Amino acid sequence: MATGDAQLFEDAFTVTGYDQSKYDRVARITAISTDNQTQLQLDINIELFPCNIGENLQVVLATTLALDGNRDDREERGWRDVRGESTLADMYDYVCHGKIYKFEDGVEGHTLRAYVSFGGLLMMLEGPYAKLTPLHVDNTYLLVKK
Repeated sequence: MATGDAQLFEDAFTVTGYDQSKYDRVARITAISTDNQTQLQLDINIELFPCNIGENLQVVLATTLALDGNRDDREERGWRDVRGESTLADMYDYVCHGKIYKFEDGVEGHTLRAYVSFGGLLMMLEGPYAKLTPLHVDNTYLLVKK
């Protein structure tokens, strides 16, 4: 992937938990990275992206969907108005736009927690500072594929 500085985070996760008790079409999944260093909690629309415990997911946070990693007028036009151009979204099954809005220290101060909202669907990433340092309070795209 040639996205340069646009890619803030990328990791592979295995789904370890699934809770659909609050809403009909939304489930909160929990997952652990393949290196067991990063934990993920993510609210997903299960009609658009069904998943089960044990499935592997590739998760990316990026500042733009442009393949060259450059922010351009695409952000002003909106992510759905791409006018026939290829984007990162073409390579993933589930794409959301949201905002990284909060950080806090994790367990015993050895990890960092980042919180992201995608129009009310929430995500929490907890992992080593080195993995999550590129994240900052800003708009972001979530890209997920199996």
